[in-house]
This record gives sequence, C-alpha cells and structure tokens, in this order.
Amino acid sequence: MSTEKFTFCQFGAGRIGAIHAGNIAASERAELRYVVDVNEDAARALTDKCGGRPASMEEALADPAIDAVLIASPTDTHANLIEAAALAGKAIFCEKPIDLDIARVDHAADIIAQTGVVALIAFNRRFDPTLGGLGEAVRRGDVGEVETVIITSRDPAPPPIDYITVSGGLFLDMMIHDFDMAHWILGEVPHEVFARGAVLVDPEIGKAGDVDTAVVTLTTKSGKMCHISNSRRSVYGYDQRIEAFGSKGMIQAGNRNANSLTSWTSDTISHDKPLHFFLERYEAAYRNEMSHFLDCLEGKATPMVGMEEGRVALVLGLAAKQSMASGLPVKIT
Repeated sequence: MSTEKFTFCQFGAGRIGAIHAGNIAASERAELRYVVDVNEDAARALTDKCGGRPASMEEALADPAIDAVLIASPTDTHANLIEAAALAGKAIFCEKPIDLDIARVDHAADIIAQTGVVALIAFNRRFDPTLGGLGEAVRRGDVGEVETVIITSRDPAPPPIDYITVSGGLFLDMMIHDFDMAHWILGEVPHEVFARGAVLVDPEIGKAGDVDTAVVTLTTKSGKMCHISNSRRSVYGYDQRIEAFGSKGMIQAGNRNANSLTSWTSDTISHDKPLHFFLERYEAAYRNEMSHFLDCLEGKATPMVGMEEGRVALVLGLAAKQSMASGLPVKIT
C-alpha cells in the first residue's frame, strides 16, 4: 500500500458519498483519486471539490495505486462492488446494508475471507461520541450485566417514495442501524424477533408496500431484551436515544441539540430542539469511522464492524419483516 497517503476510489457521488469524499479529502492520511457514478456530472462536481477525477469501475479497480474502495452507491450495487474490489486486492469501506439478500451477503463474505482484504461495513452510530460512547461503556461493564435496552430512532420526515421502493424499507434501511446497535450493546445475537408496524404518517408509504411506524422486541438466549421504536416523522427534529439498564445501574445517550444552552425562568425551562437531520447529527461519527478505517489500513486496528456484523443486522431486519407479516415471533437459528 501507499507509504504516504492511502489512495481511494469512491463509488457513489450522492449525499452520503459527499460526506465520505469530504472526510477523505480532509484527512492527512488519505486522498481521493477516482469517483465512479452513473451521473458523471455529479462525479465531476464531487472531484472538483474533493480531488481526483471521474472514472469507470474498470479503470479504477485496475489501477495498482488504489489502496481502498469506498462504496456509497445504491444498495443493490454493494455486494457486486465488494466482490470486485476484493478480487482486485483493494481494502473496502462499504455503506450499510451489504445487500438485501442473505445469499448475496454470504457469497461476498466468502470472497472477503478468501482474499483477506480489510472490509469495514459503515454502521456509523458505533463511532458516534454519544451513542458509541454508551456502547463502549456497556462493553466495559459500567452497568454490570445488561438486562434491557431501549432504542428510539425517529426521522424528521419520510424519504421520497422512490427511495423507499429500492432501499429495502424501514426494517432494512432505517432500523438496520438499531439492529446493529442492539447486537453490539446486548453482546449477543438475539434469537427471537417480534415486530409490529403501521402506516400512520404517509399513506403513499403503505401503497409502496412499507410501513412508517414500527416497534420491535428482541430477546437473547440468556433472556436480555431490547425494545426498538421507529417513526418516519418527528416534528421536533432527528430523535436518536438509547438507554441500557443492567445489574449495576443505567446509562442513557440523549439527542444532540444545536447548542447546549438551557434557559430557566419563572415560566418555563427551555432548550433548543434536536439537530434536524442525520448529516449534521452524525458529522463526528462519519469522521471517526473514516479515521478507524485508516487505522485498520495501517494495521493499528481491526474493523469494528465487519461482514459478520453486517450479516447479523440484515438477518434481524429480515426476521422483523417476517414477524410483522405473520404477526408471530420469529426465531433466529
């Protein structure tokens, strides 16, 4: 690999791609050489800002100077790009989910295992100072043996319908972050999933075959439990909270507000609403996960979230969809 900076090819020049490209450009340890996107204008706009130039997949993967591939393209391209990058000997940083089909995930994981390349699945909340800090505290044993976990995740407004139809829906696109956090905090793979969902926000979401409101209960073999609540609408901002309760106490991670000022008067106590959207809420998390990936490339760390963790999150999401459809709990074998 490069002796000075790690050289990246990025697939995807959309909203999340812009975040990652910016973090590559801002790092003293990395540089962006190529951006691959079906929209060449978008690719060129991003490279004009962050460095490098537009390229084809074939050109980018054939370049021996490329150390790592960052995959921020649509979900249905992830597994194919993971496999192509691994076979080309490139390290991989891939947005979640790996794919919407377990068989495709397993095939990609087999190729990663065969080639031995570094692969990080970008579940960014593990790298957030607040939510990730809670997870680290629980893993240290600060609350003793975990007994129950409560995860709240609510978006300020629904995404476009055309996005919902290709993203996998609420369980595989939105709640999949919460499944990953639950797996990490509980310290076990849940063995039972019970889900209920409804269309309470936008009837068009229901027509697209999805739900906009859902609650899920996860139970582990040791009896630990996690409750997850999701909504596609939160009129007060982006609502992201976690509570972990255990034998020695409890720890909570709350929302991030625009500032930390609180006004106390004879009439009321008030403070700013939570930050409005995930891009600003998880700005630090995106920087931290890139730093972690670069540490992995330098051999200083191993990926916190790899193919197996990505697989578990997908298994839980698919089980939730099955449970909601049947009205019954689903066992994870």
